Amino acid sequence: MYFSRRDMMRMLAGAALAAALPARAAEAGAGEVPLGVQTYSLRELLNTPGDMVDKMIAAMTALGVKQCELFEPTIQPPELSVHAPWASAGPGKASQASLYGAMPVGQRKAPELIAAREAVRQWRLSTPDAYFADVGRRFARAGIEILAFNFLLKDDCTDAEVERGFAIAKLLGTRIITASTTLTMAKRTVPFAERHNIVVAMHNHSNLSDPNQFATPESFEQALAMSPLYWVNLDLGHYCASGFDPLPFIRKHHKRISNLHVKDRQKNDGRNQPFGRGDTPIKAVLQLNKTQGYRIPCTIEYEYAGTEDAVRELAKCLAYVKDALA
Repeated sequence: MYFSRRDMMRMLAGAALAAALPARAAEAGAGEVPLGVQTYSLRELLNTPGDMVDKMIAAMTALGVKQCELFEPTIQPPELSVHAPWASAGPGKASQASLYGAMPVGQRKAPELIAAREAVRQWRLSTPDAYFADVGRRFARAGIEILAFNFLLKDDCTDAEVERGFAIAKLLGTRIITASTTLTMAKRTVPFAERHNIVVAMHNHSNLSDPNQFATPESFEQALAMSPLYWVNLDLGHYCASGFDPLPFIRKHHKRISNLHVKDRQKNDGRNQPFGRGDTPIKAVLQLNKTQGYRIPCTIEYEYAGTEDAVRELAKCLAYVKDALA
């Protein structure tokens, strides 16, 4: 069989990456499933006094969690999130702009949103390397692994921003970027992923009306075919709300799933619900993950309308997940 030079470089890169990525069995112990938190779940803390990194570490320490997926805005200055759609979504169900990173068709961005987006761009490009390296060290000292950097990889990102996102991931100490992005942006980002030898895991939502969004099994298949460094960050709640069963997808692609977002949503693009009250087959997925030895990291995401005490709600979610794995 003939291998091109490009094929050989990809295989060598893949071998090097495999050595750099966390060993799933070692993280949790034989037969166990690694559990973590998406720091988006702690977004309410952005508006409270104190250093956000300290607050996140304290919350995860209280929960006994040793792994996280680091949501980019939770390491940015809080004022950059004032106009963010995800920060102002109504209880239980995120807004269209929050989920898909785009305004409704025909609606123009307000001047303050344009200014806020430019402020995020400048923060990315001007913040010193030392800041991100220090964030990574602080989590490491607390015994918390940054499994992935959740970089907001939108179509309006400049090449300089994309390049910076990969650099930030490495400074934080991770080899995985998770991204709520589009198929067109994924295609554009392939050279960056291959140059940095970093996995980019595509995150899904429930927008079935836009074929450029990640929501269907077919959209994921397109990304997986673009590069061996393209994986999937499968959101169980959104996948269920889109009308799909996550079990067959997990069986087929478990080796290229970076982590599962564990949340509960109702079918037919329904609302987020406390764990166990929606239609998402959380228990079946967790048992499949455990019994088949996949050990795909399970990242809890608190997004339903709760008590406004994120740590308390995450504790409930974590208890549900641990019970489901028992």
